[in-house]
Amino acid sequence: MSDHDIHSAHAHGPITRAGDIPEHDEHDQNSHDHGHGGIGKYLLVFLALCGLTTMSFLTYSPVWPWRDQPHVGWAFMMAVSCTKAMLVVLFFMHVFWEANWKYVLTIPAAMMAIFLALMLVPDVGMRTRMVSQERALRMARPSDVLLMEQAAEAKVLAEPAAH
Repeated sequence: MSDHDIHSAHAHGPITRAGDIPEHDEHDQNSHDHGHGGIGKYLLVFLALCGLTTMSFLTYSPVWPWRDQPHVGWAFMMAVSCTKAMLVVLFFMHVFWEANWKYVLTIPAAMMAIFLALMLVPDVGMRTRMVSQERALRMARPSDVLLMEQAAEAKVLAEPAAH
């Protein structure tokens, strides 16, 4: 083995002048392998996940200001759920520290998911156009739901509350 072979086995490039082989201490190697921010960052993400879970739990409590508007609560809980999923993927699955090639995988997959969801819109919107007469007779209509809600409210108001 020549002197050049010995040096190139340990260095990151060709040796252009005679000299000692650069030494790497253990701290540099460990920090290169485990540069993920330490346990403090993971505990901070864990506390954020706990806080977000508490926020989504509060949508069904009496302190929620939009109690009579369930769509607001659903939208809020979806936003909280997406945020929690993003935190888990970024930090606990170590995607935050990956190279930029992660975008090559995630952006086309996200575009395909959006495309597939949009392709279902016509099916959902036109699901009642061509149905059998039997199914059309038993199908729920918005007016039926409204009548059932009014009947349930009238029944609740007519019966005294049991203590």
